[in-house]
Amino acid sequence: MQILSTAALAIAVLFQTACALTFKAADISSLAVVEGQGVQFSDDGRVKPFEQILTSHGANAARVRIWTAGQYSLSYGLALSKRIKAAGMTLVVDLHFSDTWADPGKQAIPAAWPTTLSGLNTQVYTYTQNIVQSFAAQGTPIDILQVGNEINNGFLWPVGEVSVNGLNPVSQMLHSAINGAKSVGSPKIMLHLANGWDWSDLDFWFSGIFVPGALSASQVDVVGVSFYPFYDAGATLSALNSSLINLVGLLNKDIVVAETDWPVSCSGVALTEPSIPVSTTGQQIWIQDIKSVLDGLPNGRGKGIFYWEPGWVGSASLGSSCADNLLVSGTGVTRSSIDIFSLM
Repeated sequence: MQILSTAALAIAVLFQTACALTFKAADISSLAVVEGQGVQFSDDGRVKPFEQILTSHGANAARVRIWTAGQYSLSYGLALSKRIKAAGMTLVVDLHFSDTWADPGKQAIPAAWPTTLSGLNTQVYTYTQNIVQSFAAQGTPIDILQVGNEINNGFLWPVGEVSVNGLNPVSQMLHSAINGAKSVGSPKIMLHLANGWDWSDLDFWFSGIFVPGALSASQVDVVGVSFYPFYDAGATLSALNSSLINLVGLLNKDIVVAETDWPVSCSGVALTEPSIPVSTTGQQIWIQDIKSVLDGLPNGRGKGIFYWEPGWVGSASLGSSCADNLLVSGTGVTRSSIDIFSLM
């Protein structure tokens, strides 16, 4: 993958409007948590709401995660969605279907939910229906509903654990959840898997998830993938490119990189693209290189990039082994890389 010079980055900014992605986005789920800890965000010497800083630098969409309990509750998400919509951004709601974090290593059934497939099919229908109704009722309808978070090995374990029970239960429960959403609204539906560079896993999953009588391809509008440079040596830009080309060939669906970030501080970690500097310039190059992959997908199917939690001051590692992946300093001051959205 070609690495861009500073001059090339400047040229890219000048001409980005000609080939801009549809979704120039950030996950800002922890914004209210950070603000509650006293952090104030500032840009060009002025304190401003973070969502307004993002839009002033080119962002046009934001994602918010919803847990079934705990910190990122429905009420939390509803309050944050008012700010996102007021800023003129596309609203993406990420349902974890868990009381806490859901990802490839954990997808626990909520404590209050049933533990049989039939019971869970009913539960996810009514739960998702209520989510969509709740956002619409306060005047902030969901634009894109992400049904599950990094569900490579399924969700609502062990009932929906692929390695235990195969893909059929997952297909049934996704079908039920989407039907619940569509019974009261019309959000676009996104499925989200980790490791977008791993074609073998994506091929296995999408070749088996559409089951007669359960989930159908027509129910899915967007496929989102995570793509991080520090969790697996295989996560190269070249691998992402070939994987996503194959995915479009298989599904012909719109594709977004629904989670990514790049460090400004990182030691002792082998990043998958070592030629990209660990710096704010590196953050811009990383995003521009992902955009190049998306721009090259067949049928114009590459649609967006979501930078994961760019303002989560206090958790700057963002779950990685790198010290800092944020687009702001530890005091909430924007870095030059806040302009990545203008590069998308």
